[in-house]
Amino acid sequence: MAEHSHVSEDISQQAPGAQEIPTPAIDLTPKAVEMVKKTRAKEGLGNAYGLRVTIVGGGCSGFQYSLGFDSERHEADTVVAFDGVDVLIDEVSLPYVAGTTLDFVEGLHGAGFKFNNPRAARTCGCGSSFSV
Repeated sequence: MAEHSHVSEDISQQAPGAQEIPTPAIDLTPKAVEMVKKTRAKEGLGNAYGLRVTIVGGGCSGFQYSLGFDSERHEADTVVAFDGVDVLIDEVSLPYVAGTTLDFVEGLHGAGFKFNNPRAARTCGCGSSFSV
């Protein structure tokens, strides 16, 4: 997971700061936890590396989810632990991902991480960006 993975959805037009953050801030399915552990081990990274989930600009709709490993915890990060995997979310990204479930899916078109965001109004045709 040295590169960032990008998955997308359109999110409702409410201002992110106006929304109450659900608990937990993000949820990982058991399959997602398993695949994060396998990928972290494959890259030779220890348990000190957490999965950082961020929102970055780009894509056809304006924003993208980004996944990567990070050993640094920042004071403003929200950290959610799942069976040996810490998920790190910065304060800017948190309102956009709060309440989202991260899954790992396998199918005829390949395998990868999938974000299930309850705030998504629609998904982007390219599958890699969302708008707010």
